Amino acid sequence: MKIRMLAAADVKAALPMPKAIEAMKQAYVQFSTGRSTVPLRTHVQTEKGVSLLMPAYLHDSRSLGVKIISIYEDNPKHGLPTISATVMVLDPETGFPLALMDGGSLTAIRTGAGGGAAADVLARKDAKSVALFGAGVQARTQLQAVLAVREIAEVSIIDHFPEVAQRLADEVATWPNAPQVMLGRTPGEAVQIADIILTATTSPVPLFNGNDLKPGTHITGIGTFTPDKREIDEVAVGRARIVVDSCEACLEEAGDIIIPNAPIDAELGEILNGDKPGRENDEQITFFKSVGIAVQDTIAAALVYAAAKEKGLGTEFDFS
Repeated sequence: MKIRMLAAADVKAALPMPKAIEAMKQAYVQFSTGRSTVPLRTHVQTEKGVSLLMPAYLHDSRSLGVKIISIYEDNPKHGLPTISATVMVLDPETGFPLALMDGGSLTAIRTGAGGGAAADVLARKDAKSVALFGAGVQARTQLQAVLAVREIAEVSIIDHFPEVAQRLADEVATWPNAPQVMLGRTPGEAVQIADIILTATTSPVPLFNGNDLKPGTHITGIGTFTPDKREIDEVAVGRARIVVDSCEACLEEAGDIIIPNAPIDAELGEILNGDKPGRENDEQITFFKSVGIAVQDTIAAALVYAAAKEKGLGTEFDFS
């Protein structure tokens, strides 16, 4: 039995953003049409922390895998990150493990790609301006994904830490077809001119005033995932058509929706499958809320494994 071990650099090399976006579209469709098996997350609590197991099987793509996330608050004392993630790909024919890969890089790419899939069907085709709240790993991939589906000319980066925003701005300037990056704008100034708003923060309270949204804006919110926290206020939510990755998950975890008791119009997979419409007119405000679902990790990991075999990435171990 051979298992391929893939580090973060291998994952990034194996899964370019355009390919990841198309994979997320497939995953969302299979999820929303009942062609996937996604058990509830399993929590394993120890004296020092908690591990979460997130398995999934996608019937059409025949992708089988499990992501394990561990959160151990004392890890920094030992020179280790508080949060770690690993994804295992399994052979759907035999159940044998095929690959073990870094879950942090995979999660960042698949989360960004999910936002890109949403922007592709919900943002206006002529969208040119982005307001990006947050400047960390998730913010970076959200922006990369939007740049893959729209010709963006300008992005405003808003972050509590100016040096972090500057670092991301410097990086963006090196990207192919890089948009102009604006720093120093207030949330209101950035939102008023934005065609697309991306929120990827840990803020427990809304990041901007929903009254500042112009007609036709698309919002993607991925930062908060607990019932008592939200990045988007009730005004913005009330003005928007709400689309989610999973109705069940968002009604349990998404404070942006739970706090104002907002009605969900569709899962993204229903739109991608043609069961419900995408953007209906140029004046419509849309809001895609994602808390993340295991089918995203599983289909992305299967693609990484396939590309790694083809390109000779990672290290293969023989356990036989």
